[in-house]
Amino acid sequence: MRITKRTNIAIRILMFCAVNPGRLVTKSDIAGPCNASENHLAQVINRLGQRGFLHTQRGRNGGLRLARAPGEIVIGDVFREFESEVPLAECFADLDNSCPLKEACRLRLAIRDAAEAFYGHLDGVTLDALVCDNAPLEAILGTFRCEHVA
Repeated sequence: MRITKRTNIAIRILMFCAVNPGRLVTKSDIAGPCNASENHLAQVINRLGQRGFLHTQRGRNGGLRLARAPGEIVIGDVFREFESEVPLAECFADLDNSCPLKEACRLRLAIRDAAEAFYGHLDGVTLDALVCDNAPLEAILGTFRCEHVA
């Protein structure tokens, strides 16, 4: 399974916001450390905002921040949001599915089960788990005051 660039950028944005709590950050703040263009960031930020992961504020003093605590952001939810449009294989596509085996293929069932296990595992991971007590990440993305409760 290969993760799309949009999903990768979404996770980077959320991690950046999590390690920079208490302030609005901008696309330009995120672009360099996350190695992403502001155009790509804008598209992903818009979607994260629409889905309630980010709070965005327009205008001269605008920016973005997490809309929820890092412990309330489930990574599986983020992945589903960005990966659900991309079929794992041709046989999962609604359009452009020309596989003659789709009705009898057991591999399709195995892939579906594997994807469910993948998302199920990510459902047990929160943004907090990715950033809390992660000094190397903090050094790359900013300052983070961990408020993790064990």
